[in-house]
Amino acid sequence: MTEQNKKQIRLVVRGMTCDDCERHVARALERVGAANISVSFRRNEATFDMVDLNVLDDALQAIEGAGYTPGDATLLSTPQVRPESVVGGDFDYDLLIIGSGGSAFSAAIQAVGYGARVAMVEHGTIGGTCVNIGCVPSKTMLRAGEINHLATSHPFQGLNISSGPVDLAMLVDRKSELVSELRQHKYVDLIDEYGFELIHGEAHFIDESTVEVDGRKITARNYLISTGASPDIPNIPGLDDVDYLVSTTALELKKLPKRLAVIGSGYIALELGQMFHHLGVQVTLMQRSDRVLKLHEPEVSEAITKALTEQGIGIITEATFHRVDQDGDMKRVHITVNGENRVVEAEALLVAAGRTPNTHALNLDIAQVKVGKRGEVVVNEYLRTTNHRIYAAGDVTMGPQFVYVAAYEGAIVADNAVNGSQKKIDLSAVPGVTFTSPAIATVGLTEEQAAYDGYEVLTSVLPLDAVPRALVNRETTGVFKLVADANTRKILGAHVVAENAGDVIYAAVLAVKFGLTIEDLRSTLAPYLTMAEGLKLATLTFDKDVSKLSCCAG
Repeated sequence: MTEQNKKQIRLVVRGMTCDDCERHVARALERVGAANISVSFRRNEATFDMVDLNVLDDALQAIEGAGYTPGDATLLSTPQVRPESVVGGDFDYDLLIIGSGGSAFSAAIQAVGYGARVAMVEHGTIGGTCVNIGCVPSKTMLRAGEINHLATSHPFQGLNISSGPVDLAMLVDRKSELVSELRQHKYVDLIDEYGFELIHGEAHFIDESTVEVDGRKITARNYLISTGASPDIPNIPGLDDVDYLVSTTALELKKLPKRLAVIGSGYIALELGQMFHHLGVQVTLMQRSDRVLKLHEPEVSEAITKALTEQGIGIITEATFHRVDQDGDMKRVHITVNGENRVVEAEALLVAAGRTPNTHALNLDIAQVKVGKRGEVVVNEYLRTTNHRIYAAGDVTMGPQFVYVAAYEGAIVADNAVNGSQKKIDLSAVPGVTFTSPAIATVGLTEEQAAYDGYEVLTSVLPLDAVPRALVNRETTGVFKLVADANTRKILGAHVVAENAGDVIYAAVLAVKFGLTIEDLRSTLAPYLTMAEGLKLATLTFDKDVSKLSCCAG
């Protein structure tokens, strides 16, 4: 076999489980004339050289004869030297990850476990949205606000408690300390622990298979785009000339405004709006839609609107935004509601109108990667883009924007891109939690979605005042709603507004994912005086009036 004529092949081989399997596959390939053979059961692949590609079918048959299943074969290159590992070849890296958030680290850790050479490119702060500017900082501040609120406003007569002035600067400093600690332990320290490379700089594609970072050209066998998303700014006249806040900067304020106006009604608007309200700020939420959380169940929107209104938060729906201006520190939002012109004034303005993917600097058109209307990276069920060597995961795809979804997708990318797998994403049972008080948690289909998908739908709506735990808490504004298939009686969706709804929803996740029925949930023993009992009571509500049952009756 001459150096000029040989071709390097990468072949997916499934069914290998140990070193002996590797030897069996290698011997099978030797018998058909392959050379420079390297086999890895961990990566489910074999790489080898051949002169005559017509003999490739013989190689596939030889592997089948050895008891294994051959998959896709890829012509890698005409190598001059044998690669040091099965994930080598004429590339700088086996997997180059652009971004450093949840999906990026999940993919890197998984890929390193397969023996891949991995590098991660980051031009900003390591760790992505969740630990730096999203989940971690917002939830610790939400908890601080909740404690302050409970000290001054609670339903129990006989308790005489109060709170002093809020030191927002100290709260923010402590929040920043927590963020720094978690970023170090859960992200930065893992780079050396797992041994992948961090490249500082901004990456962009210069052709279909090459990335440039600060003048350095880098090639990789496969790429993962994991650049996340940023606050979306609506096109409202005058907004660019006003000192407004977004979710990131709102969490860095060191002094509380007297009033806060919020443009938006999604989960970020609700969480941050209530946080500031709980810290003593007068808050007004404004949105174009006719209800908050417009993609949720109507009962969920109604319950959280009632709860927030009872707490003293102003909510304006069906607003038409005309312009925004500023006079000194005062921001003014000019709107029309029900044909009436109004002006909402506040010392601070928060824009929380959704998220937009971070793709503008990547040159994805040059890389032949298709993007959607919002600039999101379009992927198939394997998380592969229109360029077969490039994958994308996490918020940049505009799928469910949760860090646990990003981490799940990152691991799938590593399996598919590095390990030769063909794993599909399954987002049919993704829980979503909004950390308001009461909290909102959902999983599966809404009633409208289930009907659209062709199901004959059964629903159960249980008001929170039918749940004993809510009664003893003296907080009964909320709801449990279950959606089921009328024919199979399988649970299709669950939607909860209640204290600890995020903890309650996990049981419903299992029900939706594994096809449990109304009767399956109904036959379980639910601990009394827990909010989770509401799930069982909601299954009883399909057929009974739970208000006429004794405690714990099922």
